Amino acid sequence: MKFVIAGGSGQLGSLLTRNLRRSGHDVSILTTRPVSGGSKTGGPQWIHWDGESSGNWAASLESADVLINLAGRSVDCRYNRRNRQEIMDSRVLSTRVLGRAVAACKEPPRVWLQSSTATIYAHRYDAPNDEVTGILGGGEPNAPSTWTFSIEVARAWEAAATEVGLPNTRQVLMRSAMVMGPDAGGVFDTLLRLVRWGLGGRVGDGRQFMSWIHGDDFVRAILWLVEHEELSGAVNISSPNPLPQSEFMRALRWASGTRLGLPATRWMLEIGTFLLRTESELILKSRRVIPRRLIDSGFTFQFPDWPSAAEDLYQRRKKT
Repeated sequence: MKFVIAGGSGQLGSLLTRNLRRSGHDVSILTTRPVSGGSKTGGPQWIHWDGESSGNWAASLESADVLINLAGRSVDCRYNRRNRQEIMDSRVLSTRVLGRAVAACKEPPRVWLQSSTATIYAHRYDAPNDEVTGILGGGEPNAPSTWTFSIEVARAWEAAATEVGLPNTRQVLMRSAMVMGPDAGGVFDTLLRLVRWGLGGRVGDGRQFMSWIHGDDFVRAILWLVEHEELSGAVNISSPNPLPQSEFMRALRWASGTRLGLPATRWMLEIGTFLLRTESELILKSRRVIPRRLIDSGFTFQFPDWPSAAEDLYQRRKKT
């Protein structure tokens, strides 16, 4: 199949491209980074775009089988005024311009997989959020404005994808949890470094749920969504077994052979994230998400439980 991946030069794009090419699919990547020489032999086609205005890049969508939009500035930063605007614009504007480009195609992509986030759901401990019964929005009482901002971004992101009618293109809003892959610089690599430094202990009260998905299952879920035409609208992309942060980090310490993990109180975390130029919301918000629609459609996970996933990822990380 012919895949076009917008924002495909990041961690998720690299993971997807590597696996899609290995399976024999044709991949074109829309990137805001400088492009020289087009494609490399046996590699993907690199196409420059600015992520907000129409251009020659739109021709790559003609007759494509699948459009995947992963574009968006990283949220691993302080949510100051400038960064908030960049986070919002990079998601909404890129999604909006893709919608217009697809609508103008003579032969549009038959399916558009649009990134969203599990952060769109409420902070909660009592029950998991699925696509049917999950609570959208809502945070911890008296939570800082950063928590509200994340939900606003998620809502605007999804709205931008659906504002243009696309009768010939099936749309899926991928509400993804943290994707755990073995590559350097990814989420797993970052958490593993904290564990090795002895900082992989309980944060706050450790009750907040962490939703995640193994990189292999993420790729398999993408292909499943492409193949299953009955799936459209919001779909949670996560493992079926989220777990509290204290248990999550304990399993990661065990997989890496590290027994000590110093705990951090909430005020300690606020200081630490300020110094690291990131936000505590990324760690403190309870993201308890389950992939009801994937499961109901017959999808099975190779890594449904975090301890086995952590062990697999750690062994792979050691080899890179």
